[in-house]
Amino acid sequence: MPEHNLLQSKRYYLWSGLSEANLICAFSGRYPGNMSLVYGDTKNALKNRKDFLGELGINYQDLVCAKQVHGSGVSPAKEEDKGKGALSYDTSIADTDALVTDKRNLPLAIFTADCLSIFLYDPETPAIGLIHAGWQSTKENIADKTLQLMQERFNTKPGNLYVGFGPVIRSCCYEVSRDFSNFFPDELIKRDNRYYLDLAQINKTQMLDLGVNPVNIFDFNICTSCQNEEFFSYRREGKTCGRVMSVAMLKSAP
Repeated sequence: MPEHNLLQSKRYYLWSGLSEANLICAFSGRYPGNMSLVYGDTKNALKNRKDFLGELGINYQDLVCAKQVHGSGVSPAKEEDKGKGALSYDTSIADTDALVTDKRNLPLAIFTADCLSIFLYDPETPAIGLIHAGWQSTKENIADKTLQLMQERFNTKPGNLYVGFGPVIRSCCYEVSRDFSNFFPDELIKRDNRYYLDLAQINKTQMLDLGVNPVNIFDFNICTSCQNEEFFSYRREGKTCGRVMSVAMLKSAP
């Protein structure tokens, strides 16, 4: 069973306990540098990707990346998609905020700087999913749409699924307008006449509603704003901030 732990090196945070499952689930921090080819200072982004992924045993040229649009589009990643978005943003899979696959040695990647990354692992198929969940995608219940596609393609059963939450801005820091009550009528947190949103908790509730076992949901409790020295935060840094990469890959069976 996967452990509720992160192993940390200078370049990555790795969800431990998954090596026996021949699976990599990891994300970068600020130290390896910006991983985005379009946001922040991009001049070293390809080298940053190569160094970060190389330490995980992943070829950076094999990445499958989503052209994230803060929507609810979910795409299956196939062998012929290998390398899409790896060297050029323009080749990323369009209009997509979540990727799923049952192919081995096909690394999936999303990029965040306050939004939530969600790792999905179906040990039975096996298959994986990777979600970019900002408030818009969460409003559209991208978790449900991703699991639906995994059920259709891989016969994934929610009760077998493992879910991991990557870094995200937390309710301690994620202040929103009162208008957000139109989107999340029961989820806004009010403190001192201000309103805050907990993206991780909302997505957890959505997962539970889909039938995911609560003991299989792992939240690593990282706030990108509180821990801005370790992670990029759009709220703290503005438009010039970089992006961390979350990556998931099924490895070849031993």
